[in-house]
Amino acid sequence: QLQASGGGLVQAGDSLSLSCVVSGGTFSSYVMGWFRQAPGKEREFVASISWTGTMTSYADSVKGRFTVSRDNAKKMVTLQMNGLKPEDTAVYYCAGRYGYSGTIDNLRIYDVWGQGTQVTVSS
Repeated sequence: QLQASGGGLVQAGDSLSLSCVVSGGTFSSYVMGWFRQAPGKEREFVASISWTGTMTSYADSVKGRFTVSRDNAKKMVTLQMNGLKPEDTAVYYCAGRYGYSGTIDNLRIYDVWGQGTQVTVSS
């Protein structure tokens, strides 16, 4: 199971750090990803990190502002979000896929999802 936390209400330009803790399974064998879904929009890719942590990928809209990292010993993946914009407002979800190499930006490939955490950025 995945448990995401860290969301909240911030102002434009502020920073937030989201965390996703994994219980059960072999976390170090999971590719992890972050997705977000704004009201009335489809869920979209934000960032992904390989099971080794050596490979990351980002949506163009967050490159240079967001950083994904993982701590396999703590079974946790983190999304550091800097320079937040109102358009970053969404429910953020963490996801995992077991036994896959590299990073994954296709939500259909992930087989485990967290419950989501709300991020609201005011202008």
